[in-house]
Amino acid sequence: MTGQYCAEVVDELKQMVAAGLPRWGLSAASSLTLLNLSENATFALQDPGSRRELILRVHRVGYSSAQEIRSELAWIQALRSSATIDTAAPVPAMDGELLQLLASPTGAASRFAVAFERLSGSEPDVAASESGDGTRWFERLGELTARMHAHARSWSLPAGFRRRRWDMEGTVGPNAHLGCWQAALGLAADGQRTLQRAVDYIRDRLERYGTDPARYGLIHADLRLANLLVDGAHLRVIDFDDCGFSWFLYDFATAVSFIEEQSVVPALLQAWLSGYETVRPLSVAERAEIPTFVVLRRIVLTGWLASHNEIPFARQFGAAHTRDTVRLAQALLDGSFLTN
Repeated sequence: MTGQYCAEVVDELKQMVAAGLPRWGLSAASSLTLLNLSENATFALQDPGSRRELILRVHRVGYSSAQEIRSELAWIQALRSSATIDTAAPVPAMDGELLQLLASPTGAASRFAVAFERLSGSEPDVAASESGDGTRWFERLGELTARMHAHARSWSLPAGFRRRRWDMEGTVGPNAHLGCWQAALGLAADGQRTLQRAVDYIRDRLERYGTDPARYGLIHADLRLANLLVDGAHLRVIDFDDCGFSWFLYDFATAVSFIEEQSVVPALLQAWLSGYETVRPLSVAERAEIPTFVVLRRIVLTGWLASHNEIPFARQFGAAHTRDTVRLAQALLDGSFLTN
């Protein structure tokens, strides 16, 4: 049933994209390759005649408004123009607009779409060694993250700028942006009690930590490995679809999404901190909250998997992910998570 549903959705998305090709000056002969189907659908487009290549992001219905998407693109363009990081440029359609609305061939809801330049590179491999390429790339990621945070603190937001907030309400509240953690796949009653204690503990800590502008502002909010590209000596950051307002150190937590329990994470954290502090030193109090943010993000992802059970990845790993989340939450409560 779910597999059939996914196949129908993918077919509809491909028809929408095919019909929209002329908007970006691409011919009907262009190839459409589905790269990823997660929060959004991402396609690689290649026109054999012009040899033009684009990445097209087709948005999930109802997740981001037009104003929110335009705000995301404004920050991307500001980061690029200031040479803060290397990231993909949004590509306007033939009408000069970056944001397009694609109609559904079945009469279902239309979807927003944005095209980006196609960048070379591949996802970094960080799990192979605690002292190899993984830590090298995380040191570089730490530096780039700090550069983005410095830019965000100094950048004057354009009029009408609007992005979601990844505060406690936005992450684990009743209307959390990525789904309700209480619905986590395979979550038993004792596990729910543990996670509730952890959420209460995290809330108390972060209320004390506060939202001073030096600690809280505009962040990428999804720096997981799938959103990083290694190309030779370069590390590129892509996919700002979740960018919003949160604690700056929440960005590290997103960088270790889905690998939080792996033995390499302490080494990745130390490398990330080394890179980050080349741009901005962190206080002892800030460093002390990193385990808090990592477990918060992990709980958020249990809700995301539950709300996306149409995705094969969610169905396959959701229950195991939940069990490990409960274990990490208990370790946080015990004071034994990410401690030396």
